[in-house]
Amino acid sequence: MPPLAVRSLLDLLEDAYQRRAWHGPNLKGSIRGLSAEEAAWAPSLRRHSAWEIAVHCAYWKYSVCRRILGAKRGSFPLSGSNWFGRPADITDAAWNRDREILDSMHRRLITAVASCAVADLSAIPPGSRSSLRTIISGAAMHDVYHAGQIQLLKRLRKERSSPARHSER
Repeated sequence: MPPLAVRSLLDLLEDAYQRRAWHGPNLKGSIRGLSAEEAAWAPSLRRHSAWEIAVHCAYWKYSVCRRILGAKRGSFPLSGSNWFGRPADITDAAWNRDREILDSMHRRLITAVASCAVADLSAIPPGSRSSLRTIISGAAMHDVYHAGQIQLLKRLRKERSSPARHSER
């Protein structure tokens, strides 16, 4: 069993990604049930879709895992980095493939964090300015932040697709 400090980070990552949370949907919950068409919707051309956010989160899980393991760049399943335009072909099969990339990167991150010793957590990996502890906890915060964005996107899409309502505000 990992030391308490490592278990705490593992719990934080799992809470942010897939465990039931007190604050509302976690990242995985925020995309649960979305069709490819819903996931690909963006409020404007210069804004990201839930689909793009999900792949962005997968990339950063990969990036944190890479820093923990000291691995080189280049093994992420998609070409590019950070933000990935998605997709030209809006199908449930393509959406499911990208959700599987997100799940896979999360599992890899959990495995990498579980392999850390407590002393590793205060180390600053090459190319970073922050300790592994800060980077790992930041990955969890990143998931929660983007889960909130996706929830907002879902609400905006619903409001824009329904007939105009009068507000008493």
